[in-house]
Amino acid sequence: QVQLVESGGGLVQAGGSLRLSCRASASIFSLNYIGWYRQAPGKQRELVARITSGGSINYGDSVKGRFTISRDNAKNTVSLQMSSLKPEDTAVYYCSAQLGVLLTYWGQGTQVTVSS
Repeated sequence: QVQLVESGGGLVQAGGSLRLSCRASASIFSLNYIGWYRQAPGKQRELVARITSGGSINYGDSVKGRFTISRDNAKNTVSLQMSSLKPEDTAVYYCSAQLGVLLTYWGQGTQVTVSS
C-alpha cells in the first residue's frame, strides 16, 4: 500500500502562484506514475500533470505552459508549481500514484481556490 501526503494549496488571486507537494511512502521509482488530478464542483476528475518512473511527463491541456511538475527522488516527493492561476483552476487537487497495473492510490485532496 502507498500512502500519499499532500501539502500546499489555499487561496490565491488570479494571476498568482501556488505550490503543491506530495510525499509518497514508497520509492517513486517503484511507481508507474505519480502526479496530480483535480476535481471542480460538478465536474469529472481530470489530469493536471503526472510523471512516470522513467521521467516522462504528461500535462492536462488546460494547464500546459502554466504548471510545472517536478520530483525529488531522494525525498519520494513530487511537486506542482502552479503559475498564472485562473479562477477556473479552482478545484480539489489530488495526488495520485499507480503501483503495478491495477493499484491506484489517492491522497486526501487539498483545496485550491483562485479568486477573480
